[in-house]
Amino acid sequence: MKNYFKISTVTFTVMAMLSLFSCNDDDTGTIIPIPPGEGSLDLPPLDPQLVQEGKDIFRYDTFGDETFWTDVLQMNQVIESAVSPATALAVGLKVDASALPAEVVAAIQNGDVDLEDPQTTLVLLQLNAVVGVQGQVSEKPDGSLTLDRMGITCALCHSTVDDSFAKGIGNRLDGWPNRDLDPGLIISLSPALDQPTKDVYASWAPGIYDPRFNHDGLNNPVVIPPAYGLYGLPKAIFTGDGDIEHEPAGPVAYWNRYVAVTQMHGHGYFEDARLDNWIVDHREDDDLVTDKLPALQAYQFSIAAPKPPENSFDAAAAFRGKALFSGKAQCATCHSGPLFTDVVEGGKLHPQSASVAVDKDYVKRSATKQWRVTPLKGIWQHPPYFHDGSAKTLADVVSRYNEVNKLKLSDTKKYDLTEYLKSI
Repeated sequence: MKNYFKISTVTFTVMAMLSLFSCNDDDTGTIIPIPPGEGSLDLPPLDPQLVQEGKDIFRYDTFGDETFWTDVLQMNQVIESAVSPATALAVGLKVDASALPAEVVAAIQNGDVDLEDPQTTLVLLQLNAVVGVQGQVSEKPDGSLTLDRMGITCALCHSTVDDSFAKGIGNRLDGWPNRDLDPGLIISLSPALDQPTKDVYASWAPGIYDPRFNHDGLNNPVVIPPAYGLYGLPKAIFTGDGDIEHEPAGPVAYWNRYVAVTQMHGHGYFEDARLDNWIVDHREDDDLVTDKLPALQAYQFSIAAPKPPENSFDAAAAFRGKALFSGKAQCATCHSGPLFTDVVEGGKLHPQSASVAVDKDYVKRSATKQWRVTPLKGIWQHPPYFHDGSAKTLADVVSRYNEVNKLKLSDTKKYDLTEYLKSI
């Protein structure tokens, strides 16, 4: 069952894939059961020890996927020979500034570090400073470094940095989708892939990834989703595939298993009869995934959606937009309750026709063949929007709703609604 060449890279840990959509005229009912942003799910406190264990797993655990990224794709050779820090930053990789010793920081600031030399990248890997990439580095007899093995972690796609030191270098922001990352381009550099497969991966764009390509062979990538604000959701990812019925550890753990095994190629097992009885087994007399799922999910549950930056929206307009959101704009028909999603109402999902995204076909490739309403907290943080990234800004999102749902909002009202979304 090992399909090594139609691979997909880590989409997450979570998860994976969230999209933004609204109910259209096919959905019935206008009563808002729980006002948006209000109410409480009364969730139990998380175990701090479990959360800390999950944090380490999220940031640093490869689940043994070095056997794929090194032994099969030979990405260690690519990095050693051609990936300088400048190149790494250009394709969206991030550097954890807190992992850099003071002398390295000073050398960078003084211009004494060659950011065009792949050897510098190997030094950063030695320091465990490249977010989402783990490397085993050794020294050759001539004193130069070699990358013996490398693997990836959940943080590759689902963490970024605050750019506090420089662009792409700063403090970690776990759970934030890395929309600068170009996973397809990175994978296409592998010398182990044939040219048609390389071309598919290279056709993707920064922040875009297809977590089902290695299953059905279709080329229909989606945006990398955030991995925050997930606690209390009975179904994970934007098609609602993940739930406790299909992964006893929990809804997000379902997608963590999916990604760890089928995308990262970690040593584990994944099976879902809903996906044409798809079975993927990368165990090598071991299982490096299953026992880690509860802790990994607990850490993701602990990551709250980020609050909007101060003065990043028009407060007066947002106040007016809130009334529109619950009224004329009809957003709260689906984006209701404390997490701005009706999935908390017993795992409610919506039909394919409910999406206002340009691409409506991705849902056909899922286990549920339906959409889960996206929780909107922190929506300001991760453009572009809709699962296909077809709305570049929140203003574009509002315009799409207005057109498809025939809301007849004036320009002023569209502005107010946009400012409210920025404030969530």
